Amino acid sequence: MFKRLAEAERQAAGAPVRITVDGQAVACRAGDSVAAALFASGRDACRDTVVNDVPRGPYCMMGVCYDCLVTIDGRPNRQACMTQVAEGMNIERQRGAREVQ
Repeated sequence: MFKRLAEAERQAAGAPVRITVDGQAVACRAGDSVAAALFASGRDACRDTVVNDVPRGPYCMMGVCYDCLVTIDGRPNRQACMTQVAEGMNIERQRGAREVQ
């Protein structure tokens, strides 16, 4: 379903960007969505459901299903598929949908 770009295409795609995912440094590229960066780093889940703690990951990749909710820089309920990575971004897996403060 998803395909990585060839090395030449990756180099042209964007500059390297460093983010943190659940406390671990992850390298990605400018222009990547948070969901793409998570997939590239070997992660396939963004959140756990409140009922039964079932892991959920990006599904529709177009902002409709809300299965890719993560906490970004302390702000919960951010859609990983619709948010581009930024240098120094801190991303955390979240449990269910959270009340926005």
